[in-house]
Amino acid sequence: MATETVNRRAAGDAGAVPSPARPGGLVARRLEAAALLATLVISGLLEFVRLGQNGYANTFYSAAVKSMLRSWHNFFFVASDPNGLIAVDKPPLALWLQALSAKLFGFAPLPLLIPEGICAVLSVALLYRIVRPRFGACAALLSAFALAIFPSFVAVGRDNGVDPLMILLMVAACGAAIAATESGRLRTLVWAGVLAGLAFETKSLASLLCVPGIAVAYLSFAPVPARRRRAQLALAGLVSLIVAGVWSLAVDLTPASQRPFVGGSGASNSELRLEFGYNGVGRVVGQQGGPGTAHTLIPADLFPLVRPGVTEAPTPAEERYWAKHGHNAPPVAPPASTSVSGRQRADAPVPFAGSRSPLRIFGAALGGQGGWEVPLALAGLVVMALVLRGRRGDRRVAVLVVFGAWMALELVVLDFSAGIVHPYYASALGPGVAVMLGVGAVTLAGLVGRGSRQALLAMLAAAVTIAATLAAQLVIIGQEHSPTWWRIPMIALCAIAVLALPLAGRRAPWALALAVGALLVAPLAFSTSVWLAPVNGTFPAAGPYSNAGNGGIGVAAPVAHVDRELVRYLSMHGATRPYALLSETSEPVAPMILLGLDASSEGGYGASDHALSADRLATLVAEHRARYLLLEGPFALRAGNSAIVAARIVCTEIPQIVWGGGQASPSLLVDCAGRANALRHPYRFARAFLRAHPKVRYPLGSVRPN
Repeated sequence: MATETVNRRAAGDAGAVPSPARPGGLVARRLEAAALLATLVISGLLEFVRLGQNGYANTFYSAAVKSMLRSWHNFFFVASDPNGLIAVDKPPLALWLQALSAKLFGFAPLPLLIPEGICAVLSVALLYRIVRPRFGACAALLSAFALAIFPSFVAVGRDNGVDPLMILLMVAACGAAIAATESGRLRTLVWAGVLAGLAFETKSLASLLCVPGIAVAYLSFAPVPARRRRAQLALAGLVSLIVAGVWSLAVDLTPASQRPFVGGSGASNSELRLEFGYNGVGRVVGQQGGPGTAHTLIPADLFPLVRPGVTEAPTPAEERYWAKHGHNAPPVAPPASTSVSGRQRADAPVPFAGSRSPLRIFGAALGGQGGWEVPLALAGLVVMALVLRGRRGDRRVAVLVVFGAWMALELVVLDFSAGIVHPYYASALGPGVAVMLGVGAVTLAGLVGRGSRQALLAMLAAAVTIAATLAAQLVIIGQEHSPTWWRIPMIALCAIAVLALPLAGRRAPWALALAVGALLVAPLAFSTSVWLAPVNGTFPAAGPYSNAGNGGIGVAAPVAHVDRELVRYLSMHGATRPYALLSETSEPVAPMILLGLDASSEGGYGASDHALSADRLATLVAEHRARYLLLEGPFALRAGNSAIVAARIVCTEIPQIVWGGGQASPSLLVDCAGRANALRHPYRFARAFLRAHPKVRYPLGSVRPN
């Protein structure tokens, strides 16, 4: 009761913060319901229109789901291949959801993609539900709409990645924490901890960026004594820790011989180290595999064996050698094309987010995915912080702290992380930006219409915010070449709004609404580009990019033909069991797993996992359980484990014209049959060969360039 009195007094103090609207007439309620329905319909259209064109989207995850359906063992440990050799480098929750959907509706693209779209729409609805009781209908609807059209949020919702479920669980955790902060109920706070723990089981430490705001809000504003607040928060944190760690502990406590190797963990084979290292702190402080990093296990004197970066034609001596020993000469690498036609971008979607900078969020990589609404949101955060300062008992302060801190932390991580930061990571910025934009814009609108000195300051703040957002969006449109048709109307509408602010009197809020509406058109138009082409499954991004996905099994038609020919060749030429094909990396074999081949990656997604040693590979070859290996791939030159290096040096290449129908491919198929002893001592074998053939520069297993 006391809290409600404080809320009423705070809301009535100069009317600075719009209080939740009391139940109005039937017409007002119906208009609000219609607006909410329209927002959810827009979100659904963005997520589901032409969704089938995406095919299996992220084929790495799709192949993993197909492998998980093989057995409960593969399901529990999220095996990335049918043989359970190596696991996916992510926690299980999102993939479990996809596997359950595929089990219910059959393994096909849409059962894998639809759950993510549903998670995205539910996040929009949940955000409305959180904001509505605390800031009113206008702020709630504006927040929900801003999230629904957030480009990166839209793009990941059309992919079969893990981000949509993580975002939904993070929003739910924030909502439960805000309710707990208002009531002081331990049960509600524990539910927030459970939801945060489940988010961790979806995408590791990336999910915990909402937790500091939750902790600060509850410790500072919960209506219970301080000692009790600390005890309750500690208990909720313990529950969250248990939920977050139970699966990882189960994996690490299982003997390594009885489970898949932990993908992405390098040599550690530890799920906990993966979550807190490569998938956690490493993303912020820098890590192997990030921008500008490379490594190899091949000794310097044998490095020519991999023949990296070939740009010259082979010598006649090399051609004679390859002809004699059944090798194919690596083709000359074609010059890179730099031409860009029409309004396409040659550099997007890009794998990394560019140089660290406070303005990285507006740069070429992140700007189109998450920068459109950021100036409005930052202004909203500042305005709300100023207006609500000192109002400890106001229930809206918890929303400001929880979502404001989440947004601020996401911005800092995106702007300054030195490790792997993919542009689609901006999707987690969406909820915080949307809430701060919605409540900030409505609060500022209430201030500019009051006709006082405070209103003049609010008008100045509104004009600066509009100008900054307009400038940022013009920069992004220039980088993305889309939506170019909107630039002149947007400038005109924003100019009209700024000029009208001091002239409209109590109707000044309508001028601000005009500007905010104009500034939301560009991200909406940009988001609709996801309908135009299949999503890039690895780097889902909105925008008219030239590097779209391929749909289907995730590769272009010529490569799909090569894959099918390889599957046919292996079936007719002694493919072994259980390993019909071993690959250096996961990406090349994922389409073949979708085609039904029992293929496995020995190096994991990034070719750096120690899932298979040279000695173990030799044993498999000697026991006729493995024979063929597919070398090369997007991370081939990392040469991350001894089995890969040994196969490169020792095993015999099969000419591509034999197995690939003569099509160009960056992959190299080798046959290790009869090479078990050499595989155990590849360097000794290679050096002996080089001593016997000193004039041959690239004697064995010559690898094609990327």
